[in-house]
Amino acid sequence: MTGRVSGKLALVTGAAQGLGRAHCLALAREGARVLATDINAAGAEETAAMINAELGDGTAFALAHDVTSPEQWEAAIDAARDKLGGLNVLVNNAGIGVPGNIETCTFADWQRCFDINVNSIFHGCQKALPLMREHAPGSIINISSIAGLIASDTMPAYNASKAAMWMLSKSIALHCAKKRMNIRCNSIHPTFVDTPILDGTARAHALDKDVLMDKLARQIPLGFVGEPNDIAQAVVYLASDESRFVTGAELKIDGGISAM
Repeated sequence: MTGRVSGKLALVTGAAQGLGRAHCLALAREGARVLATDINAAGAEETAAMINAELGDGTAFALAHDVTSPEQWEAAIDAARDKLGGLNVLVNNAGIGVPGNIETCTFADWQRCFDINVNSIFHGCQKALPLMREHAPGSIINISSIAGLIASDTMPAYNASKAAMWMLSKSIALHCAKKRMNIRCNSIHPTFVDTPILDGTARAHALDKDVLMDKLARQIPLGFVGEPNDIAQAVVYLASDESRFVTGAELKIDGGISAM
């Protein structure tokens, strides 16, 4: 631990497992205090307990949080004020994928994908900015995907929602800059990362996990699937003052896929 985000006050959504848990751990280990939120309350509590066991009580807190609900966003911001003493880092990590190509994807799944991947960021940023202004400098970090930049015929809802996150991030960045808020906003675009999502993918395709990992690795120029900490270190960078001149940018962490 080097204290790269010492004193930062961070709220991380989708923090019960996978990338969200990794973001919380990395931020806390570098000096931030963290509010871990997730619709899976038990998982969020487990994340906070892991951090407090390692770094001391009061480093992390947990909250049940449906990111599609404006009212629950208000409660989350209130919790950040009460438990952390403010907010200056917002990591919009919660997200889902849904099945189906343009002919088979249901409209209900399409709407659900946008509710969680895009509308949640609208609600979250709108509710968070007043408190973040009080504790500037601040950083909003939206976890998009390389699928928001490179399309696939099998995932129109996911492609479109992650692309919307990308542009929304830029609009928020420009608004904050124009208003001289001293709050930055950027998006991160990972490719395949070894999280519980890949376990579900393996089951859905009746594949052994190792077979799936080999198949995915062959699509990546660097030749391997990413680990959660590969993405979490980018979150630490964007949360820190090291990136004070970075806003409206998209950080691709994709092993070279987008270079092809």
